[in-house]
Amino acid sequence: MTDLFALSDKILSEGVAHEPVNRVNHKLSELDNDVAMVEAFSHSVVFNTDDGLVVFDTSGAHGGKHVVEAIRGWSSEAFNSLVYTHGHIDHVGGSGAFIAAEVDAGRDRPKVICHENVPARFDRYDMTNGYNVVINTRQFSSAAGLSLGDHQKFLPEDVAKPDETYRDSMSMNVGGLDFQLNHAIGETDDHTWAWIPKHKAICAGDFFIWNFPNAGNPQKVQRFPLEWAVAMRAMAAQGAEMFLPAHGLPIRGAKQIKLVLEDVASALEKLVYDTVDMMNEGARLNDIVHTVSVDQTVLDKPYLRPLYDEPEFVVNNIWRLYGGWYDGNPANLKPAREQALAAEICHLSGGAFVLATRAQVLADSGDFRLACHLVEMAALAEPTSQGVHSIRAEIYAARRKQESSLMAKGIFGYAASQSKELADQ
Repeated sequence: MTDLFALSDKILSEGVAHEPVNRVNHKLSELDNDVAMVEAFSHSVVFNTDDGLVVFDTSGAHGGKHVVEAIRGWSSEAFNSLVYTHGHIDHVGGSGAFIAAEVDAGRDRPKVICHENVPARFDRYDMTNGYNVVINTRQFSSAAGLSLGDHQKFLPEDVAKPDETYRDSMSMNVGGLDFQLNHAIGETDDHTWAWIPKHKAICAGDFFIWNFPNAGNPQKVQRFPLEWAVAMRAMAAQGAEMFLPAHGLPIRGAKQIKLVLEDVASALEKLVYDTVDMMNEGARLNDIVHTVSVDQTVLDKPYLRPLYDEPEFVVNNIWRLYGGWYDGNPANLKPAREQALAAEICHLSGGAFVLATRAQVLADSGDFRLACHLVEMAALAEPTSQGVHSIRAEIYAARRKQESSLMAKGIFGYAASQSKELADQ
């Protein structure tokens, strides 16, 4: 078995991630007596008790069966309980495989436990099924095995619904092992982090992902960065010796755990306070986005790199949380149709291809932000122009290479592929 703690120790001591931190190999590593982790998307953390196994998160629909097989190579004990840290599909999607394993073995179905907001999330997924397939295709593309046509339902049919929910906190004892479940909001409003006193362990779900916190996702519902920071500080004060996230490597040692969690909390707090200060001064959202930032020395830390989400997106989400959707620009309160505005700008500039060509010049000079505005207008004004789409595809493909976060790469890459397909027709 791989010593996962040794890997994280090396990264934290050197301050550099020399190898992938978020690994998906469906292999089980024992972390302590009766504690194990299966690295998947997401991980499953397993505790062996005198009355069977307690599992935190079940991975996604494509990984659940592999995770069960990995656990079965470590223990043949029954699955007593499945705890969802939250309702994202990479945490609950594999639950059907866990249920099926017990049914096939002729044993009782494991109890499913989570926060009371998880069922409401499942209902929302059903209501917005098509939208969720679209945005996850755009965000993850082939990385998540999603495409517009391969899922009739975003939430798999065999996801196990909860048997027991809680509101603020919940204590449970399984086979002599105590678990304290705590509700906090951050990435989601249905999140659980758990304290297991015997092992001095925290199961953190997605509160920590070895990247800058996913507090600004531009395509998903509201995130809560200040409350996220509060949760991180609560965990930091717990004195844990094992910190077990659902993505990335586990961390050991109370001092090291406290330092990492407080660093994450401080980064989020700074974004919130700097953004709100400018809001209180009457600044527009656009001005705030181009002013508020996180120091590069912070982003260089191996657990705060903007490789998934990024600070600029978090600023937008802070505005949405405290300020609503109006961005301070009166023209955007009741805007013209994008196509009408684009057609007018193209008329003034001499045509869509002229505007697209100017966008290419700007992109070549490195001004991708302005270039994307212009080429998008050109494509809106003449949506069937192969020449315009050829330039649009080139600009977005180039911009994708300049970005660090998976979210930005996904959106820009998706735009490039759309235009490439139209340009090649």
